[in-house]
Amino acid sequence: MEDRATNATEAHPLVDISLGLDARGEASTEGVLHEVLHAIRTHLGMEVAFISEFEDERRIFRFVDEEEGAPHLETGASDLLEESYCQRVVDGRLPEVIHDARQEPAALELAATLEIPIGAYLSVPICLQDGSVYGTLCCFDRQSDATLNVRDLAMMRVFADFVARQLERQRERQQRQKAAEARIRDVLDHRRFHIVFQPMYDLVDKHIAGYEALSRFVAEPIRGPDKWFEEAATVGLRVELELAAIELALEALPEIPDTAYLSLNASPATILSGRIADLFAPYPRDRLMLEVTEHDIVDDYAGLFEALVEMRRQGLRLAIDDAGAGYASFRHILRLAPDVIKLDRSLTHGIDTRRDSRALAVALVGFATETGSGLLAEGVETQAELEVLRDIGVRKAQGYLLGRPGPLPA
Repeated sequence: MEDRATNATEAHPLVDISLGLDARGEASTEGVLHEVLHAIRTHLGMEVAFISEFEDERRIFRFVDEEEGAPHLETGASDLLEESYCQRVVDGRLPEVIHDARQEPAALELAATLEIPIGAYLSVPICLQDGSVYGTLCCFDRQSDATLNVRDLAMMRVFADFVARQLERQRERQQRQKAAEARIRDVLDHRRFHIVFQPMYDLVDKHIAGYEALSRFVAEPIRGPDKWFEEAATVGLRVELELAAIELALEALPEIPDTAYLSLNASPATILSGRIADLFAPYPRDRLMLEVTEHDIVDDYAGLFEALVEMRRQGLRLAIDDAGAGYASFRHILRLAPDVIKLDRSLTHGIDTRRDSRALAVALVGFATETGSGLLAEGVETQAELEVLRDIGVRKAQGYLLGRPGPLPA
């Protein structure tokens, strides 16, 4: 086996890896731990490195890194804990550093020693903060290695602590994920939300052009609707929650005057699911407007456009929400050719005193005129804002000045 330097003054190559991985909050735990195993195995010159978990009297191989041609350990496979090196290292029947297992009487009691066979072996427990033993961090080779020393063991312990932190973070994320899914499913199963409606005014003809349906949640924790939909997205239930809100809002359409339409919010993922068309089927499309709510770039504009074509042909209005809030909304406008462009509240707020906001709004008025789109300003809260919007040619508006979200008028 290749000799390894043991100069105590040499910078340890795995220290930098540990620090780098510990800071990579976006990296998956699985990817990080595989990199750690690979670094340990190659640094020690071993054939196999693995992380095991102890569960129900069995040893489960959770993460494995192997040299080509080495004995194969299947990730997820398990064997009896009592018949493993791991258990016997943890309880002290085997030493943590074994130079040659075939020369270790206690190791010869285990069939794997001669079946694999096992030569050099290092193993340290992975201890969690609550004092429990998760499992072990191990590496082995079929050849013996007399150079293994206390420095190697110390390095393994450092990385076992690092692995423990990563596993605990993973467990915490999984617990949060499970709790989030339970909250969203409870909201869906018991319909712990209701719909309020905010009027959208035609400033020229001076009448209510439509109502936007907005969700309000009556579940813990108390928070805004955006947070509920964001959490639903993290557990793969945003489409279900949006469809449930749309379905409930549609029940109110008969209460809205024939001269007004109902505006509903949906993310691109919900539109691409193809299920909105089924919900809209019993209702006249020319009484409905669909607002695309998405602040990120859409990957499949062609699919999104196609999903809307038939409904738009039947009279459905399409609106792009939050124009002016970022680059993504402008891309949506260019790719989807909406009927209505909704100016974000960040643009309308203080537009009577902010020349930059006014200039951008004027540009959007010109764009809308050239493309045949309508323009609707959101978040109008003062008479001065309303007057400026009317002066620059914005025809429709909504906001607290004109009407707060609430029940439909009797």
